[in-house]
Amino acid sequence: GQLRQLEDTIDPLVESGDVEEYLVFLPGWGSAEAVNSAVTLVIMAPWQERKMSTKQVMNKLSSTWQQIPGIRAFPFMRSGLQRHGGGQPVQFVLGGSTYAELAAWRDIMLDRAAENPSLSRVQADYKETKPQFLVEVDKTRAADVGVSVLDIGRTLQTMMSERRITTFVDEGEEYDVIVQAKANQRATASDLSNIYVRSETTRELIPLSGLTKITSGADAGRLNRYNRLRAVTISANLAPGYSLGDALEFFERIVREELPENAQIDYKGESLELREAEGGLLFSFLLTLLIVFLVLAAQFESFVHPLVIMATVPLATFGALLGLFLTNDTLNIYSEIGIIILIGISTKNGILIVEFANQLRDQGLDFLEALLKASEIRLRPVLMTALSTIMGSIPLILASGAGSESRITLGVVIFSGVLVATLMTLFVIPVFYNLLARATGSPGEIAAKLNALEEGGSAFADGPGSGLTGQRT
Repeated sequence: GQLRQLEDTIDPLVESGDVEEYLVFLPGWGSAEAVNSAVTLVIMAPWQERKMSTKQVMNKLSSTWQQIPGIRAFPFMRSGLQRHGGGQPVQFVLGGSTYAELAAWRDIMLDRAAENPSLSRVQADYKETKPQFLVEVDKTRAADVGVSVLDIGRTLQTMMSERRITTFVDEGEEYDVIVQAKANQRATASDLSNIYVRSETTRELIPLSGLTKITSGADAGRLNRYNRLRAVTISANLAPGYSLGDALEFFERIVREELPENAQIDYKGESLELREAEGGLLFSFLLTLLIVFLVLAAQFESFVHPLVIMATVPLATFGALLGLFLTNDTLNIYSEIGIIILIGISTKNGILIVEFANQLRDQGLDFLEALLKASEIRLRPVLMTALSTIMGSIPLILASGAGSESRITLGVVIFSGVLVATLMTLFVIPVFYNLLARATGSPGEIAAKLNALEEGGSAFADGPGSGLTGQRT
């Protein structure tokens, strides 16, 4: 009935065309979560055929599901970057030695997370919600009446569950013989009072209710492990403007400050992807800087000129971060890829100015005069290339439809990074060139001097008096 109420909240979205269809999955018999859980897969209609975005549908369903008594439901969206399936973005794993210890740590984490307004639908996968009955055998009394614990266990297994006792063959097929009580004889805990076991000494039937004590309770439906450790996963959704990195740092700080040193932490899903990508993107960023530096060093035959040119990289990075701040976006994998792209885009302005200044110096112009003239003449090419790049990023910023969020982030990074880098390059590059490159020359400077010496030597050898004639005195 409760699941039917949940389905009733999705039906209007199907009728409006925002949801194409939905499927309800109930775990099979014997599953740890079969008692009180289900999964609903909502398939959205194509982007151009619906009026609501996926997040709007999720928010609508979430607010509606909270009004249904007796269930705890929450929506989450699958991520295209995840290798480990769907789930909430925050998946923080606690590892320990016992589940009792993990349950205590879980309670601390959930209490602190409830105080953070930027986290929503915080939950743990270790929940003591599966009802169960604990049967405690009075071993002393059972021994007095001649009933062994083994007989009690086999009797409970047979009556309350099932037991294979033998097989038989019929027409070449072998079949199992299963002993089991009827369903109406094993539905409640009071049915245990109708079970009897035979005494090994008196051969009389002894009621099982006189040898056992039954208590009701609840435990987790599933005991999870992660990386071979007993583990509990804390999951949560993020409020708008709150990054996944900030959420993980929040949980890590709680572990450092309030949990013992033997508490192990790990990550799943999108959180794991973020932690792995952070190290990979940092390595890629540094490797890109190194490659650009070496290529420029080979091109200019100098280690000073690449430093002058790459002074634009921090400016471009600052512009990218400024754009993310103004648009209330986060530093994610898409924006970090955009920053890596900016390394190549931003250095071209420095190349235009530095290379032309070197050429003017080769022609005999004074250092300062060559620098000023290069900055003036190269102003138009710098502005033209920057303007074309900025205009090319505008379609990304104005993107809509499926996957538009990633394109918008990339466009904002390129737009703001190139804009700031271009405006600052016109002032920073000449200043750095004046400070660092005064004692340097262009790659063709040495070749020009050698050519001049060769030409001078040839003229001396072919001119009058070049012969080695004379008289010894």
